[in-house]
Amino acid sequence: MQPVEIENYLLGLLPGLGINKTRELSRLLYEIAKRDSLPLTQILPQEEKWNFEKAKTHLLKKRYPVNFKTAARNRFYLPKLELDPALRADLTPRPFYPKTVYIEESVQNTPLAARVREMFPRAEFKLTDGKTQVGSANFSHRTETLLIHREKYDFLKPCPCSCSAAGCGYNLINLGFGCRFECEYCFLQQYQNLHAVLLPANVEEFLQKIDTASFHQGPFDRPRIGSGEFTDSLVFDHITQYSSQIVPFFKARPHLQFEFKTKSTNIEGLLKEGGAENIVVAWSVNAAPVIEQAEHFTPSLQERLAASARVVQAGYRTAFHFDPVIIYDGWQEDYAQTAQALAQAVPADKVAWISVGTLRFSRELKKMMETRFPEGKLLDGEFLLDFDGKMRYGDAQRLEVYRYLVPLLKKLFPKTVVYLCMEDPQVVKAVYQNL
Repeated sequence: MQPVEIENYLLGLLPGLGINKTRELSRLLYEIAKRDSLPLTQILPQEEKWNFEKAKTHLLKKRYPVNFKTAARNRFYLPKLELDPALRADLTPRPFYPKTVYIEESVQNTPLAARVREMFPRAEFKLTDGKTQVGSANFSHRTETLLIHREKYDFLKPCPCSCSAAGCGYNLINLGFGCRFECEYCFLQQYQNLHAVLLPANVEEFLQKIDTASFHQGPFDRPRIGSGEFTDSLVFDHITQYSSQIVPFFKARPHLQFEFKTKSTNIEGLLKEGGAENIVVAWSVNAAPVIEQAEHFTPSLQERLAASARVVQAGYRTAFHFDPVIIYDGWQEDYAQTAQALAQAVPADKVAWISVGTLRFSRELKKMMETRFPEGKLLDGEFLLDFDGKMRYGDAQRLEVYRYLVPLLKKLFPKTVVYLCMEDPQVVKAVYQNL
């Protein structure tokens, strides 16, 4: 259903409706019609006598049946409905093979540059000074461009946790930007302004910063460092071979621990190096229907867990991230099945930590998600503006998720740190005070 169709219907019911009021009612009509597969005439019947306030209240009740009575009106985000068909995600399965490869002059003779030339002989190769803008204007075409560069600034930093959220003490090294997976909730589709895959060729410079750095520790027994903020930690490892440098480095530093965070099964480099107790290979996991419907191009849950079992056998520890948890009819049973599958796949004492976090996103990402995935179901939930300006399920809904999943995970993995990711400290306190 297109915005113009909704606006025309509204103006037929309420002639002379102003721009802002039309925007709010159009947004509500669109989201209800999409979620419930209803025609406009059944949502806002023509035979009723409507004014703006009556129509808005009626629509808010329909759109937010769980939170309408308890949420303040300013928490309902009703932006202009803008659907751009040109930005729709391309979900055609394809291997990663860039059309154009840019290599910064300063790294043109590095092993990574040589490997890329050998692996992608049909690509067009161009040298760059590192100042020229590269990549597509369309996020869906980001994998068509690869940039091999020298990272100069973003070596090591604390996790950029949401303002006022309870932190976990994570420390990040930024080994890449961009991903070949197409997860509908991925923040990169709104955040990334350089629509290309960036891979740094100077990992040794990242590692040189480690020994003199100070780290947050959080709830862990030693500082935890990881990659995977702006890319999947392993999806490109067969190209980058970062694991061949990272694993030996951290094996020699048992007072630290390093986390590879991934959805991929690209673990051959890790297996070749052999594991150590302070190196953790963590998988993002979800309910099977969410993986199938919203994590496009990613391995299945069973494939991820099989890879997890293999790295544990090779001497690594593993970890899991239930993030983002999606609320839908039947979510409890589906997530319980995922938790049980984890427990069956790997020994409980080899699981270093498990995080749990419900779906949250910026206001800008909401608009990008709905235009790139117009048939997607993730946004059908009741999302409200929350304590840090992001959109989340209501507090009661999030508490229900955590009070269900956290005790279940702690029962299955009694010695594992189970923590909440980017959550309101008051919610964290409410979840853990009775455990």
